[in-house]
Amino acid sequence: MRLALYQPDIPQNLGAAIRVCACLGAVLDVIEPCGFPLTDKSLKRAALDYGAQARIERHASFRAFLAHPARAEGRLVLIETDGAARLDRFSFARDDTLILGRESAGAPLEVHQAADARVRIAMAAGARSLNVVTAGALALYEAMRQTGAIDDLEAER
Repeated sequence: MRLALYQPDIPQNLGAAIRVCACLGAVLDVIEPCGFPLTDKSLKRAALDYGAQARIERHASFRAFLAHPARAEGRLVLIETDGAARLDRFSFARDDTLILGRESAGAPLEVHQAADARVRIAMAAGARSLNVVTAGALALYEAMRQTGAIDDLEAER
């Protein structure tokens, strides 16, 4: 299971995503350019003490992300506020990559067109959106729960 951030704007969100993926054993794909300088030093700082546990793949562009060998298998599932399927009613697979748009602008047309599915998280009336990493964590956990990957984590402890 993979979680992808499309051109993240906020370094603290990248740090939170690193922690989520490290704790859940998922690969984090970071699709650049980011809205902040992403150097090895800043990436290490964002990862805090989870850097050694995190599996991070950096991609210079969305095109490079799509061409990566990991994209050869599995679906690209866009988590967005107007998704056609509701998170708890969508059937995930172990080789899915969950992708989230930018904090400031969401996902552009090229991401929507590349996605195999668009999934939304149910929210209270009047609520616009969740923090991007909060949405990613909810979706990743649900996908892992459905596919038995959460049970695998518990078995490894």
